[in-house]
Amino acid sequence: MRVSTKSDYALRGLIEITGRDDAAPVSAEEIGRQQDIPHGFLQAILADLRRAGIVVSQRGQSGGWRLARPADDITVADVIRAVDGPLVSVYGLRPEAVSYTAGAEVLQHVWIAARASLRDVFETVTIQHLADGALPDAVEALTKDRDAWQPH
Repeated sequence: MRVSTKSDYALRGLIEITGRDDAAPVSAEEIGRQQDIPHGFLQAILADLRRAGIVVSQRGQSGGWRLARPADDITVADVIRAVDGPLVSVYGLRPEAVSYTAGAEVLQHVWIAARASLRDVFETVTIQHLADGALPDAVEALTKDRDAWQPH
């Protein structure tokens, strides 16, 4: 799996919105400035997040963007799916929809296992965890393995 710029920016923008002490709407300009996200790209991302029911916009002088539901109800998986689609795809298909000829069927099991592994992390970590800078214990434990930090 490759994390797209779009997913990275979406998560950073949501961290910015969640990290506000007053919970007031945050303008796209402010989010972009704080997280160094190009304005036009951010607007498209926010529109995707709005369609997915993750953020809402508020018009007016004190308008901007805020979460549509509590930050601890929004997972990293929700955000990635909102802006990029399925967590794992194989040439554009979901792993369960891929079919192989005899002898290669086991590949489908690899793709399903990979998706399950990603879900274990992405469906556990919420925007609130990210805004607090404190990951769930099981996810934090994965980062303690020195081999996890090594490129292969």
